[in-house]
Amino acid sequence: MLFASLTKQTVSDMSVCTLNSWSCLGMDSARAQTFPALSCALDYIQGMSASSQIRVADADREQLVAELREHALAGRLSSEELEERAGSAYRAVTRADLDALRADLPVSSTSVALALRKRKGQLRRRLAQEAGGGIGLSALAVGVWLLTGQHHGHADFWPAWVIGVTLLPVIRDSWRLFGPGSDLEVVHARLQARHERRLARAQRHRYRGLPW
Repeated sequence: MLFASLTKQTVSDMSVCTLNSWSCLGMDSARAQTFPALSCALDYIQGMSASSQIRVADADREQLVAELREHALAGRLSSEELEERAGSAYRAVTRADLDALRADLPVSSTSVALALRKRKGQLRRRLAQEAGGGIGLSALAVGVWLLTGQHHGHADFWPAWVIGVTLLPVIRDSWRLFGPGSDLEVVHARLQARHERRLARAQRHRYRGLPW
């Protein structure tokens, strides 16, 4: 239950986009609306500070050092400040220790890219789960079509309807996720809508006493 609650909270935090995060990058609301996925990534990064007492790993420390180097190249930190903060980053124990070192710095492109990769990875896994279920159902339909001997006659290939209904949404969302016009928010919304429809359908079936 605790893991499910934390997972639900993380997805909720990432799916709610605000325009406040753009102030740290000096961008206005019109540009934020043009890049909704990036805005969500910024909100998610800033929302992570709520877990300030969570202990950090070496990967978290290395990520912060990479961010500090980026800020130093941009002229926000001197070489002495970079060396001092990098040393503090390697000695950091909790997330609050790391957040204190970036408190006066804008969100770096390194953090944004990492958050987007994690978000896209989560959506990719959800699409893979849906694709697996759709492929299984489509294979079952084709097997029934073959066993009933309909392929010897002139009957229509009715499993095509099953394949279309189960796999076309996944193919469409995969293009939305990995195509040139990647839109993570649209993919997340469609996945969530299909998930809620499946839950509602399962509840109706349980109410009617059906086994599926």
